Amino acid sequence: MHPRLRGVLAEPRVQDAPSRVWRDWALIAVLAPAIVVEGIFRPDLPWRVGCLLIALALLPTLLWRRTKPLVMVAIAFGFTTVAPFVLPGDPCQMLTTTFLVLLVYALFRWGSGRDAVIGSFFVVAKVTTAGVVGSIDGGELVAGFAVMFAAATLGTAIRFRAAARLRELDQAKLLERERLARDLHDTVAHHVSAMAIRAQAGIAASASQPGAAVDALRVIEAEASRALAEMRAMVRVLRRDQPADLSPSPQVADIERLAGSFRTGPAVDVDIRGDLGDLPPTVGSALYRLAQESVTNARRHARHATRIEVSVAADDTSVRLRVSDDGEAGAARPTGSPGFGLVGMMERADLLGGTCEAGPDPDCGWTVTAMLPRAGRGA
Repeated sequence: MHPRLRGVLAEPRVQDAPSRVWRDWALIAVLAPAIVVEGIFRPDLPWRVGCLLIALALLPTLLWRRTKPLVMVAIAFGFTTVAPFVLPGDPCQMLTTTFLVLLVYALFRWGSGRDAVIGSFFVVAKVTTAGVVGSIDGGELVAGFAVMFAAATLGTAIRFRAAARLRELDQAKLLERERLARDLHDTVAHHVSAMAIRAQAGIAASASQPGAAVDALRVIEAEASRALAEMRAMVRVLRRDQPADLSPSPQVADIERLAGSFRTGPAVDVDIRGDLGDLPPTVGSALYRLAQESVTNARRHARHATRIEVSVAADDTSVRLRVSDDGEAGAARPTGSPGFGLVGMMERADLLGGTCEAGPDPDCGWTVTAMLPRAGRGA
């Protein structure tokens, strides 16, 4: 078997294909009366009642076109292929039966490679049969093949575009996990270093001060508990052969540096409230990354913005970050499917047991809000 054909046949079905949505029912509600009206006012149809009933009977295939695309194509195109030989008329002579094109689109959009190959035989057989029995002339035969090919091409293009989008989103999440893993690595290394130093100090002082060893053990136990808590949150990732970043991870206090890090563009005002001194390094680093990404997005997308406000507020259980700008309402922003920067922020917040949301303000501007548990996930 040719390798390219083998690759097509091995293409899996699209996962999590939607079964039925409200648009499907709306489509049925529009097409059903249209079929009846055409059946009533088309005296040129050779078998009006039969064509009308067959078209209505085939209409429900649209409801399962995503979950069972090959079966629906086989039913619809298989029956309409045989119909001209056993019935007085061809139901596909009705204009409203062009909804069958949606089945071809769905076959290539949602079906497996094997489904697409098998279903193509049903489609080709139907169009060819219509030309053989005289239901359509030569020009219409060419047009029929062109329409079916266009539907298949559109379904394939949207399928691979959606797959590429998912791969890019996964890549954005993976990159954010890598950054978080590096931050967690630095945190665990800090705790282990503290344990080693306290152990050495306890050993050195144990001969002259027996109580120093006990104090050292208490500190080591506390540091070990913190290190284990951080380790439970660590994500398994690859560094992609990049050298390790040995610089200290930024923390909440570093957010204030965002206010003076830009010479042009909208001014950045930072307001930090509450006790943030005992935040775990992972939470502090995450807050900085979220603030940094939000400010960067605001400077990049906020049209005619003059001010970006960053506020951090902490209470006994959580820390809340809010970044807002005064850009124009309706300016281009990553709406709909979230952009890769937003995906990374949401992923980082979720890994720490928090939330991150972004959206337009009622009047103007854009706001990002994030809430993280004070002690991180699993506190």
